[in-house]
Amino acid sequence: MSKQNETKVLLLALLTTVAIAAAGFLIFKNVFNQENSTAKNESLVISNQSNYSAISAGEKILSPGDATPAKKEGVESIAAGKFDNAVANLEAALKIKKNDPEALIYLNNARIANNKSYTIAASVPIGSDPNTALEILRGIAQAQKEINATGGIGGNLLKVVIGNDEEKEETAKQVAQSLVKNQEVLGVIGPNSSDITLATGKIYEAGKLVAITPVSTSVKITKFSPYVFRTVPSDFIAARALSNYMTTKFQKKNVAVFYNSQSNYSQSLKSEFVSAVSLSAGQVVKEFDLSKGDFSASQSIEQATKQGAEVLMLAANTDTLDKALQVVQVNDKKLSLLGGDDVYALKTLEIAREKAEGMVVAVPWHIEANPLYSFPKQSRELWGADVSWRTASAYDATKALIAALQKNPTRSGIQQALSSPDFSAMGASGAIRFLESGDRNTSVQLVKIEAKKSSRSNTGFDFVPIR
Repeated sequence: MSKQNETKVLLLALLTTVAIAAAGFLIFKNVFNQENSTAKNESLVISNQSNYSAISAGEKILSPGDATPAKKEGVESIAAGKFDNAVANLEAALKIKKNDPEALIYLNNARIANNKSYTIAASVPIGSDPNTALEILRGIAQAQKEINATGGIGGNLLKVVIGNDEEKEETAKQVAQSLVKNQEVLGVIGPNSSDITLATGKIYEAGKLVAITPVSTSVKITKFSPYVFRTVPSDFIAARALSNYMTTKFQKKNVAVFYNSQSNYSQSLKSEFVSAVSLSAGQVVKEFDLSKGDFSASQSIEQATKQGAEVLMLAANTDTLDKALQVVQVNDKKLSLLGGDDVYALKTLEIAREKAEGMVVAVPWHIEANPLYSFPKQSRELWGADVSWRTASAYDATKALIAALQKNPTRSGIQQALSSPDFSAMGASGAIRFLESGDRNTSVQLVKIEAKKSSRSNTGFDFVPIR
């Protein structure tokens, strides 16, 4: 072979090697890019699913249980941006189930469509405690419906997004962080429990996003954050009202207290009640922790009686309500009964029935205590039933946010408006004003369980306001 031919062969081999290497590189590059692309897409899907399941403006049903076909189609239409179809279906859904606040909020949002709006959020345990969450959402939905019917706030309608915090600290923190990052969200109604409010309050403060809790009563929330307010009186006020009733109306001084050491609310109410009893020359003869695994209602009653208890105070939270009701049943009306606001539940009337008759409970509001105000009538017409204090308090929280938005529709402007000494908004039972501490300047309503032939609860018993 000549040198010239040898050179050609070598050059051809070199080019072939380069071509093969280049092809291999391109194949590797394509595979690598596809794997990276797939990983990124999967990451986006996971992230979207996580946020999607926790927060919704109408694109997803958050409340557990079966939804009507009309509600499902309405939600699907919102997700697809077909707002006219969403409105028609959600209106149909509400004709079937009138007292569904999630459906009403989504309907209100669908009617806004792409028009100008201000956005607020609700942080509620709709996945874990749907009854409480729906009570809160009814107040928010009613206030939203009212303001939008009048043209909104300076021409901007009010949109509400719902965050499912599951009443779990980590989930609630994720919801709070998501709401803070969404600059469209200008205020939050919630959270529900004192524990979750304390766990998320600093996140809202860091994001300069006001949170108004309609339910949290722990004294630890007082002065907790300049961005955390509440429309319910603190346990300080409730405890003193119950202690005063015990000594002046029951005319008894020795009391045993039942509480949950794992609940901030329950511990707060217990501690404030113990202090109040001491100041009134009474005596707490025994404390019982409902959260203990070996708790026994019968043994506790026996011990309390031996210690001279004349009254049983139930500072139970929702998680320990069943154990508290065991105490009521074992007591069988022998000792007088007092209770905190978590005892105010349909379950109490259904399970304890006549054995709970005469129990006095402190709540922020009662529908029959203020008949001259318009809210009781309007809420009954809207929902087709009586609403609870949680609904009234959530309504007041939303009305407060609306009033602040009217003054200054920015995050910092809302905080300044609510903190102003001259701030005032009209709520379910009068003016809403906040103290410098973030607490509402208001009192509690005492109610008593009484037998009723035509009870509103359909149990034969009702919570009746003490006037």
